[in-house]
Amino acid sequence: MRALLVVNPKATTTSERSRDVLVRALRTEIDLRVEVTRRRGHGADLARQAVAQGLDVVVALGGDGTVNEVVNGLLNAGNDAKGRSGGTAARGGSSSSTGTADKNSSRGASLPALAVVPGGSTNVFARALGLPRDAVEATGAILEAMDNGRTRSVGLGKADGRYFTFCAGLGLDAEVVRKVERARLRGKVSTPGLYIRSTVTQFFLETERRVPLITLERPGEDPEIDLATVVVQNTAPWTYIGNRAVNACPDASFDSGLDLLAMRALHVPATALAVTKILTGSRPKPHGRQMMTLHDLSAFTLSSARPLAFQVDGDYLGERTKVAFTALPDAVRVFC
Repeated sequence: MRALLVVNPKATTTSERSRDVLVRALRTEIDLRVEVTRRRGHGADLARQAVAQGLDVVVALGGDGTVNEVVNGLLNAGNDAKGRSGGTAARGGSSSSTGTADKNSSRGASLPALAVVPGGSTNVFARALGLPRDAVEATGAILEAMDNGRTRSVGLGKADGRYFTFCAGLGLDAEVVRKVERARLRGKVSTPGLYIRSTVTQFFLETERRVPLITLERPGEDPEIDLATVVVQNTAPWTYIGNRAVNACPDASFDSGLDLLAMRALHVPATALAVTKILTGSRPKPHGRQMMTLHDLSAFTLSSARPLAFQVDGDYLGERTKVAFTALPDAVRVFC
């Protein structure tokens, strides 16, 4: 089995020594080439090369940002190959329930499989797959899966041209991601405390909360207008605070379409109620007059009267006035 290991040298929970141990362990089982990322987007470039070279596996060692880059490299390279051969996408843009995908049209079948060794501060994707948080233990689980030939096909989301593995957002949550990224550039360490402080400061002092600006449009449905902020999930959980899973959309799954939670207003009482429901994992799923939840969507569009912060998989991507979302079933095979 020929594999590429994409290493983020800035991964926060692994050291150079521990990465060397992981490389040696992987090399006992697979023919491994190691590449270290040197800039933003480099992981995607390396994954594209792996597809072109016909490798069997791409292993991402890093956080969710590294995984997102690798996934985008794999899928975009696969799309390029289909375009050259005259192939077409596997699925149209219905907004009805996706159900079980047609296995014969799986996008991931012809691509290198993905493996993820968690090395970031949160590692939502790896943990949603059921992998251990410890990088050494996760490597052991991956090697066992490789020995047994065990992969899982997972669905992805796509927001305009960007694939995402677990979440996206337009509005408040993306503003928090932006604030955290700026703090990290100033040397702050990514911790649950940093996210909590950033959320409180953003909500009370910086977010424009008076006028809801977002409109949700789905094929065949009346538009939902005057939404204040929207979270989109491809799986549960949405994120973690330490060991606690945070679920805006607890029914979200890699095996279904996209789920969505929208707040119609960001008044303090309504927002406090929503946060309490999300943090406590209350069942049924979070609901209330100021909350709207939708499950298993295959296609929809969010638009805003003015540019709003936008994020995917915890990466801030700038401000947008319109984003089109699509669910992609069985998009990638993962050893887990």
